[in-house]
Amino acid sequence: MRRLVIGGTIWLALFTAIPAAQRAPGPYVGVLAGVSTLSADARSDITDRGNVDVSLYTPENGPAISVLFGIHVHKYVSLQANYVWNANDVALTSVRGVDSSFYEQPRSSGQHAVIGDLLLYFRNLDSAVRPYLSVGGGAVRIVTTSLGESRERGTIPPAQTIRALSAVLRTAVGIDIALSRHWAVRYTFSETLSGNPFSAALTPPGQRKLANFQSLVGIVRAF
Repeated sequence: MRRLVIGGTIWLALFTAIPAAQRAPGPYVGVLAGVSTLSADARSDITDRGNVDVSLYTPENGPAISVLFGIHVHKYVSLQANYVWNANDVALTSVRGVDSSFYEQPRSSGQHAVIGDLLLYFRNLDSAVRPYLSVGGGAVRIVTTSLGESRERGTIPPAQTIRALSAVLRTAVGIDIALSRHWAVRYTFSETLSGNPFSAALTPPGQRKLANFQSLVGIVRAF
């Protein structure tokens, strides 16, 4: 038992000391994967005659992948460029009270984003565990396509394929855990805000921005 405790103590000391002795500002690359969750939206319009029009869309969770390149410009600050992809199924629904017309349309969607981030770390490069906050912006291309299973009566559902290009704002929290001189595990949780082609396609149109929440984990390699 004593040998196990001593061995564990030595291993922990080496684990925390090696990165401290050898890490320095410089470039890094990484690949992260995880889950994307989109925000929903709904709207109701009540006319002077008492008619009610209701529309909404409901998204499903989907996969997400991020490929990143960055540089540690300071012991507490990094700049980072990201390519982010995610895919989510979405169902659009609209009901008009005046004539009881409606549609329900399941769709697939994919997002391709290019984002630049500024990362602020709470511990310097000498630390094995480094939590951070980040903020950034860029552009996203969203493509959503009907799955061909629409149900409708008395109204025309949205176009089969919808494409949109929008500016994005992203904020994130995360943590880097050093494994060795060059390798680290990264976890990050981010929120990205952009224009909302799903809300725009509803009848009546929704009014909210699209929020994309991503929970990602992966490997970062420093040089």
